[in-house]
Amino acid sequence: MNRIHYGGDYNPEQWSPEVWAEDMKLMTEAGVSLVSVGIFSWATVEPTPGAYDFGWFDQVMDNLAANGIGASLATMTASPPPWLSVKHPEILPERADGTRLWPGSRQHYCPSSPIYREYAGRLVEQVAQRYADHPALTIWHIGNEYGCHTRQCFCDVSAEDFRRWLRDRYGDITTLNEAWSTTFWSQRYSDWSEVFPPRTTPTFGNPAQKLDFARFSDDAILQCYLVERDIIRKHTPRVPVTTNFIGLVHKPIDSFKWAAEQDIVSLDSYPDPYDPHAHVEAAFGYDLVRSAKGGRPWLLMEQAPSAVNWRPRNAPKAPGVMRLWSWQAVAQGADGVLFFQWRQAQGGAEKFHSAMVPHGGPDTRTHREIQALGRELAAAAELSDSLVRAEVAILHDWDNWRAVEGDAHPGVTELLPAHRAHFDPLFDAHVTVDVVHPATDLSAYKMIVVPNLYLLSRDVAAALTRYVADGGTLVVSFFTGIVDEQERVYLGGYPGPLREVLGLRIDEFWPLPVGNSIGVDGGKGTIWSEWIETEGAETIATFTDGELAGRPAITRHQYGEGVAWYLGTRPDPALMRTLLDRVRTEAGVEPVLPGLPDGVQAVVRHGGEADYLFLLNHSGSAVTIPLPSPAVDLLGSSGSPVTSVDLAARGVAVLRH
Repeated sequence: MNRIHYGGDYNPEQWSPEVWAEDMKLMTEAGVSLVSVGIFSWATVEPTPGAYDFGWFDQVMDNLAANGIGASLATMTASPPPWLSVKHPEILPERADGTRLWPGSRQHYCPSSPIYREYAGRLVEQVAQRYADHPALTIWHIGNEYGCHTRQCFCDVSAEDFRRWLRDRYGDITTLNEAWSTTFWSQRYSDWSEVFPPRTTPTFGNPAQKLDFARFSDDAILQCYLVERDIIRKHTPRVPVTTNFIGLVHKPIDSFKWAAEQDIVSLDSYPDPYDPHAHVEAAFGYDLVRSAKGGRPWLLMEQAPSAVNWRPRNAPKAPGVMRLWSWQAVAQGADGVLFFQWRQAQGGAEKFHSAMVPHGGPDTRTHREIQALGRELAAAAELSDSLVRAEVAILHDWDNWRAVEGDAHPGVTELLPAHRAHFDPLFDAHVTVDVVHPATDLSAYKMIVVPNLYLLSRDVAAALTRYVADGGTLVVSFFTGIVDEQERVYLGGYPGPLREVLGLRIDEFWPLPVGNSIGVDGGKGTIWSEWIETEGAETIATFTDGELAGRPAITRHQYGEGVAWYLGTRPDPALMRTLLDRVRTEAGVEPVLPGLPDGVQAVVRHGGEADYLFLLNHSGSAVTIPLPSPAVDLLGSSGSPVTSVDLAARGVAVLRH
């Protein structure tokens, strides 16, 4: 994009034209180059069915163009107008218990509704035709935060769409019965009309049915996006399209699948200022969204300038935090930093969500920090299109996530805490990580980490086995390789298709009582334990108390040219750090910069003619960092090479080598 874009979510329909003029002045002064506009404009541009009023929006677009500000132009379909729900109440979504969701907030539509898609498509056609050649148009913003509020719909329209989806997937009812194991609990179907969404049931529902409904619901929402995307591409084939993923990782929406349908991947990120490890959580999300598009630069579409409005307690960002966290996103591959929102709303549900221009106006701490950051990003245009590279990958799969957190399992197995337990020690060791789908080509990575793949296809298992045989290093944690893609258990001993490469068999799971731990050589195990029988693997650590005392807890198996490690428990943080340090050292994985103080993050972006080292001080203390070779600090004042960097608390340095 030839620069690091800067801006926010702009909602001019909430304000008078006199305020628009001030907006242009303040945006120019703050270095704003890109704004998301029109996201919630449907009711204003189409106040009654088929009667369009774009005059005011024409002026907004013209104002942006006249001031050199690009438009991330929304398709305006994120919140249907009230008249559509009155005219067609059948578009309204239903919960699993039959509760209908009504207008009054946003995203009040059934994703499978052909009526919603028809009306949305008509609007998008109007917007695309009208602004296809507008000089402000920079990128298309399709919909907004898909799956944020309406994640699944259980209405009769969705039921029929679900049956169609199942017929396409399985072909006939006999194959569906086999896939869903319907001989259990007399669930066998004789006709497609007997199949419903997994609505509220007396007890545990069919896990394969629930998994397929999650897949279907994701596809139904994606189809809404594709209807609009295809209209846009028909009119503007050379203008890139995006839509904003919500949260750092969002269970209903498979970011890997969706990224393939976008030109640029975008993310909304809202770390909690009260959380001392919020930057680590953010780092995991940034590594995932970057990896979703094969390492290409991405766009931070939304973050908060200060406080949000939707937590029980909404902390402001202390001075310097907004700058630090913005630069963190850039360090981890973002080529744009945008906020929600430009001007703080006077009314509505988000009136206490912070903005680039707060209620107090431009003479506020937040706006002064906004202006300063805009100047810094404008001066760092050379960073754009540079890439982050990693030697370690963590495997993440949405189908597995939906399955492993299902009902009636041996113990509680939450996926994101498992990811963090493996990611955090690598982050603290200053090791750059990609977060990738298991079917990705893994051959370029020195080390692969599998926090959990409860649901594991035979193809992925074979690929992991080949990876180790060819010289790779694999780390696998418990409750992996248990079921296939339809939630059917692999027979013959856990972990099914990974037994050979791991060199072991698990006879029984021994999940730990809530809050309890178990002794392990060198520390403690948490969450889980299990009865492991080695079949060629070397025991690295044993359980030291309880019924499993003396039995293997952590193993290492030389397989072909590589090594496969297995963790039969969740090591405590100190033991996990020690273990992963050993594994990565043996695999030849080095930190970005050795010897850094705690709380300092180091990331490198690689450009065509230069490399850029980012140093971000997330600690509360000033530190001095010696550099391995002289470099120019792009944010410094001298422009001369330096051999060390003084980082204040929450300080940032960007060094060109």
